[in-house]
Amino acid sequence: MPDLPLDKRYYTIGEVAEMFQVSKSLIRFWENEFDFLRPHKNSKGDRRFTPKNIRQFELIHELVKERGFTLEGAKQEIKRKQKFQKKKAEFLNSLQEIKAFLEQVRDQEEE
Repeated sequence: MPDLPLDKRYYTIGEVAEMFQVSKSLIRFWENEFDFLRPHKNSKGDRRFTPKNIRQFELIHELVKERGFTLEGAKQEIKRKQKFQKKKAEFLNSLQEIKAFLEQVRDQEEE
């Protein structure tokens, strides 16, 4: 996908299809296959993709179309990445707590 500025609040399925040079039916198919890809729908049922939805679609597109993952493999890779991000966040939080504790000890020694 070209590096496009995602400056609109919503994009139509046609705009997303054009961005990634894929068919609208592929987008609808992947929406059914990947639980986390849930664009908003207006009262007529038209899909409205947010920039977050487009980044989600971009991840699926990269895994399946560019890196050759199967759909099941892409689902597993996304779950693996989500677990990694969660563990990374927990680790960073622990480091911040340790840093705060060490700063507190240092400040007490300076008094």
